Amino acid sequence: MSAHVEAVKHSGKTAGSPWRPFRHTSYTVIWTATVVSNVGYWMYSAASGWLMTSLDPSPLLVALVQVAASLPMCVLALPAGALADIVERRKSLIIGELAVAVFSIVLAMLVWIHFITPFSLLLLAVLIGSATAMNTPAWQAVVPQLVPKAELAPAVSANSAGVNLSRAVGPALGGAIISLYGIAAPFWINAISNFGVIGALLWWREPKAHTPQLPPEHFGNAVRTGLRYARNNASLGATLVRAAPFALFASAYWALLPLVARQQIAGGAELYGMLLGAIGASAVAGALVLPRLHSMFGSNDLVALGTLGTAVAMALFALARTAVPAVIASVIAGACWIAVLSSLNVSAQVALPDWVRGRGLAMFVMVFYGGLTVGSAIWGQVASVIGLPFALCIAAAGALVSIPLTWRWKLGTGAALDLTPAMDGSTPLLTGDIEPDRGPVLVTTRYDIDPKHREAFLSTLGKLARERRRDGAYQWRTFENPNCDGQFFEAYLTDSWLEFLRQHVRITKADRPLLKAACRFQIHGAPKVTCLIAADTTKPNARRQSDSGARHAGHP
Repeated sequence: MSAHVEAVKHSGKTAGSPWRPFRHTSYTVIWTATVVSNVGYWMYSAASGWLMTSLDPSPLLVALVQVAASLPMCVLALPAGALADIVERRKSLIIGELAVAVFSIVLAMLVWIHFITPFSLLLLAVLIGSATAMNTPAWQAVVPQLVPKAELAPAVSANSAGVNLSRAVGPALGGAIISLYGIAAPFWINAISNFGVIGALLWWREPKAHTPQLPPEHFGNAVRTGLRYARNNASLGATLVRAAPFALFASAYWALLPLVARQQIAGGAELYGMLLGAIGASAVAGALVLPRLHSMFGSNDLVALGTLGTAVAMALFALARTAVPAVIASVIAGACWIAVLSSLNVSAQVALPDWVRGRGLAMFVMVFYGGLTVGSAIWGQVASVIGLPFALCIAAAGALVSIPLTWRWKLGTGAALDLTPAMDGSTPLLTGDIEPDRGPVLVTTRYDIDPKHREAFLSTLGKLARERRRDGAYQWRTFENPNCDGQFFEAYLTDSWLEFLRQHVRITKADRPLLKAACRFQIHGAPKVTCLIAADTTKPNARRQSDSGARHAGHP
């Protein structure tokens, strides 16, 4: 089960003891259950790749096993993130894990009765991956509910160590079990291990959050809002730019490693399991020293060094004709994988406020797994045409080139921002006078400024536009009165009156200075805010709404 495979790691450059979160029973129980389940998952993952080399050794088909596992993460991440933000996470996790268990049992049965084909193997892998993908954002977003905020950093770091511990044990154990009990055994173990997580979730009671004054978002609107937020969050955008090329090129060794073991080195399932185990063990060791590495290099340098090391590892895989260089390459690859992925995850996490955390992390998952999916298909096809070593060398060269090309996008820039809600006592309430779904809503703010400050004012409004769009505005413009020098109107649209009220709730403490900066240009009193709801001309008797809505909003 890989839904919790890459949960958010420690944040910033501060290091906390990895043992602190284990003082909390809920965290300890769920952590233990997920580690056991992940051992089963990595056994299944290794067995799937190895099984395909027996069913059809074509490089493209072998690479498609990785595609089948990662494609659902790319396609379903955003809808799953929206659900994680608007439904009870515990129930959705239980349903998702039950689906993973059912599909895993079906796959194990087909392998056991020798009725498996390349097509059915890929189909079941897609179904398992789809159920896993629907749970991934919820797993990432649930960690703050298991430990206090002060212990979030060591909690997610311990998650990383647990995942990579299972990655070290699972493949090696899977290879040994295949030799002793046959290819079906890892599939059965994976199916059974999932019930431990289901039991832990049934036992756990999700803490009660404060009752929201506004109803939850509709699913479609939640997806649109998440996309809009990601598009206007520069810190998250930089993380996505750095993540995509790394995933695209690093996918080569994940997709082609079964063929390196079987065809290039002429080894068996034990060797393949040993290589995957070496990657996992190296990642565990890397996780233990990550706090020190982050304090020494910072996220940007660490991602660059990790990408460089990944390129070296792929070159070694290309040259390997015996087990020793392949194991060395695996050790390098595992340490670099955890260094890069940890830094990217931290950068995404610190860029997101709680109200959109699931959707923001889903965008990261979508981009990262999109790179793995596309890359796996590309490198499988390239290996089919020009050979395995050349494909790995080209991927290594691409990884090297990506370092200078993406360097100007800096990671972790959201760490200095206070993204907690700026609740100030003027929280909007739904009123019976206005139907919450009426809209769209046009919000205008009139500013009267000193004309000599025109350029500085417009620059400030330009920065404010990103905040408006992040929090729910789908159009934003500034207008100038040609007949009154220094008079400007900021105007934006939200989907509905309810969405306008949500926009107020979404304002963070980091946004407040920008809002105040715009108001400081006003020369007489406060800027005048007017809220207008689209009139339905087919219903002349429909209620009208004037600028009284501004009193509900409580902000310009």
